[in-house]
Order: sequence, then structure tokens, then C-alpha cells
Amino acid sequence: MIKIPLTVVGAERLKAELQRLKSIERPSVIQAIAEARAQGDLSENAEYEAAKEKQGFVEGRIAELESKLSNAQVIDPKVLADVAEGRVVFGATISLEDLEGGKQVVYQIVGEDEANLKDGKISVSSPIARALIGKYAGDVAEVVAPSGIREYEVLEVQYL
Repeated sequence: MIKIPLTVVGAERLKAELQRLKSIERPSVIQAIAEARAQGDLSENAEYEAAKEKQGFVEGRIAELESKLSNAQVIDPKVLADVAEGRVVFGATISLEDLEGGKQVVYQIVGEDEANLKDGKISVSSPIARALIGKYAGDVAEVVAPSGIREYEVLEVQYL
């Protein structure tokens, strides 16, 4: 099995979603199916079909989350500070400057399930993260983007 990298925060978020699905969503769907069955003829019962469809979604998501969590390699960025020695690694928070436009951005490199550009979290498999891995503060990373090659200077690497 391939290990899926997750930060501690990302793993906790997946565990919370799994708990919510098992303790709230699953019983709710079971109740909806029972109520729809009580109405009689199931062949033309839209509520029953909708509840069964939702049950399939909930059970599928539960299985997906359980699989991801069982294959997860949880990495705490705070522990990496001594090991990484200032390099950009998974879990690191990086301050960058776009050398073309001068715009500064801050990203954290996270697992694919945690990535959210609005929150400043980029996937470890994204082109920018792949270009940054192994760089130090002061290094310049060339990122192949759809609009062409972009250069970013690494201003600071933190392990938060």
C-alpha cells in the first residue's frame, strides 16, 4: 500500500468527518429509509430512493476515509525543524516572492486531501510544491505553469 502523507491537522479533520458520518449521517439515513419504508409501496417511493442514494454516498465516503486514514503517514511539521535543517519539506510553511511581479505569498505544503489554495495550502504533488521541495531560504525555484516558467524566491521556511 502507498502511504498517503497528511499533516496532523489534516488527519484530525478527516477523523472528525469520519466520526460525523458514522455518528450523525449514518443513523439519519437509516431513519429516513425506515420512514420511507413505512409509507408502503417502495417501487414508486421517491423518498426511499433518495434515502438509499444518500446511504450509498455516506457509506462510500466512510469507506474512503477509513482507507485514507489507515494508509496515512501523519507528519507533524513542528518535529521536522531539526531534521529538515531549513529546507522546504512536506508540512513546511514557505514565504515566497514572485520575481516577475514582486507579489509575496505564503503557502504550506500539505497532502492532496488537505490542499486549499484559499487557505494557502498547496498539494505536495502540485508543480509549485515539487519545484520548492529541497530549496532553502534565498534560493530561487522555477515553476512550470500553464502561462510559462515563473520564478519564486524562497524568503522564509517555517515548520509550524
